[in-house]
Amino acid sequence: MAPIVSIRNLTKVYGNGFQALKGVDLEIEEGEILALLGPNGAGKTTLISIVCGLVNPSGGQVLVGGNDVVKDFRKTRAMIGLVPQELTTDQFETVWNTVTFSRGVHGKKADPARIEAVLKDLSLWEKRNNTLRELSGGMKRRVLIAKALAHDPRILFLDEPTAGVDVTLRREMWQVVEKLRQDGVTIILTTHYIEEAEEIADRVGVISGGELLLVEAKAALMKKLGRKELRLELTEPMTALPEALGAYNVSLAENGGALIYEYQGEGEQGRIAMLLGALTAQGIEFRDLSTRQSSLEDIFVELVEKKA
Repeated sequence: MAPIVSIRNLTKVYGNGFQALKGVDLEIEEGEILALLGPNGAGKTTLISIVCGLVNPSGGQVLVGGNDVVKDFRKTRAMIGLVPQELTTDQFETVWNTVTFSRGVHGKKADPARIEAVLKDLSLWEKRNNTLRELSGGMKRRVLIAKALAHDPRILFLDEPTAGVDVTLRREMWQVVEKLRQDGVTIILTTHYIEEAEEIADRVGVISGGELLLVEAKAALMKKLGRKELRLELTEPMTALPEALGAYNVSLAENGGALIYEYQGEGEQGRIAMLLGALTAQGIEFRDLSTRQSSLEDIFVELVEKKA
């Protein structure tokens, strides 16, 4: 099956000479959730804007459902829902009218039952007659999502969807996203909250300096790049490591009060057993042992720092 979004050698250079995208290649499968992570200015919003037809590319091609986003703008835009970062809404319009109007803009016939369903899914039904200026920032962001869903898009772009939203509302939005995926909607989100990617994404892409550094299945990425750490809290602090421990990737921490052993991948049990044996042979005792695995945030920071 062909990918629902296909991006080939995509570049974007703005009038001032700034190169926002540098030959990005990406394929997005129908029904998946892809999280794009990257620092400010990495090119995330530019990439989304080009796919949505809001910004023209300088080079390359983007296909949505097999249609070119430049040549077949109407077809591709009708397939896409976009939730932008900015709260761009008419503050004096009601929630109901705002979402209904958005459906009409995309050429869809009026469907009050569909609008009602969208508002209820996003816990906006009780606010349907309120004007936007009467809502909290979190509720306004929900209205943006409702607008994006009003015309039943096959693809939904969420550009920092939970910025300024409290933890409870954020988790409720994740539930909405998961329901959309179950309904077959393809979802691409950019986020500064790495836990969002860990929670809901199938694949994770890391973009920095206009380049897509990698795109991997979340589990595969964690397994391939994630380090593990064994921490031994010593009974007596040490000032230096004995030479006998030089063969192991260990270091002192906490002013000599702990030993840290870093390892990667599976099959390390034997090596750990050898390390513990070496400690015993040196008369080094410990009173506690714990392990830690790299988070997606650790991996993200490492990749971006390498790029820089």
